[in-house]
Amino acid sequence: MPEDDERQQFREAERDERTGRSAAAERMRHQGQWVELQLQRARDRGEFDDLPGFGKPIADLGSDHDPDWWVKRLVEREQITGVLPAALQLRKEDAELDGRLDRLTSEAEVRRELLDFNERVRRALYGDPGGPPLLTQRRDVEAEVAAWRERLEQRRTAAAERARTERTEREARRRWFRRSD
Repeated sequence: MPEDDERQQFREAERDERTGRSAAAERMRHQGQWVELQLQRARDRGEFDDLPGFGKPIADLGSDHDPDWWVKRLVEREQITGVLPAALQLRKEDAELDGRLDRLTSEAEVRRELLDFNERVRRALYGDPGGPPLLTQRRDVEAEVAAWRERLEQRRTAAAERARTERTEREARRRWFRRSD
């Protein structure tokens, strides 16, 4: 076969004339040294300086393999919400509920938000029990509205006090400025 003869001639041409060994085998034997030499030269030229992450430990090195590592990193990096199991999502919402209620401006909005929250808790209680157990309790709408009114009154009182203090300070500065005339 002419192709086999050509291959054989090619292989023989690649043999080291002095040792008779294959040139490719020789290169493979010294490949590690060659790679180290290239790395050392690149270090000497400073090509590895100022790389992102320089001097920092490699994240998650030595930890058990988690097949969902990329999803968790994506959720963390992009700050994605709403993909938690229902029980955990409701726990998170429960912890943030007072702050969300305080941003609302009317009692009707507060009631609507509380009723919506309670409905989601009810659905989670009687729905699919997948995921961790549901520890979040429904909120008493009347008690929460009363607490919202109290916090609203405290914020209004504090704002009025700040305004009174600022007005007094402005007037004191004006009086001082007028005295110097």
